[in-house]
Amino acid sequence: MNIGLVAHDSKKKLMQNFCIAYRGILSKNNLFATGTTGRLIEEVTNLNVHKFLAGHLGGNKQLSAEIEHNTIDLVIFLRDPLHPKEHEPDVNDIVRLCDLYNIPLATNVATAELLIKSLDRGDMEWREAYK
Repeated sequence: MNIGLVAHDSKKKLMQNFCIAYRGILSKNNLFATGTTGRLIEEVTNLNVHKFLAGHLGGNKQLSAEIEHNTIDLVIFLRDPLHPKEHEPDVNDIVRLCDLYNIPLATNVATAELLIKSLDRGDMEWREAYK
């Protein structure tokens, strides 16, 4: 499965901790992340992450394009709803496209854990047939 990982600045440490906790599951999948988030994940987990540009430099748009092409199977987007970003339209694109293309999306760690555990159980196999 191809997993997209994005985290706003205030959530990057939480994303690192999440990836440490679920390293075993994540290592069995292909990881795609915006630039800074991907680098930070690699630093603490030694997981191989395909890194797009930093989100504000176009990485969000690159991830959106992958979602549109139906190559991303699951997105974990730890966002900060209290501090909107200058590039908020790009951020909202990811959420909108996940809804449009039926891509499971977690925007908080509680839902991210449910999706990762579901993936590990094999509950996401429907994505292969959906492609």
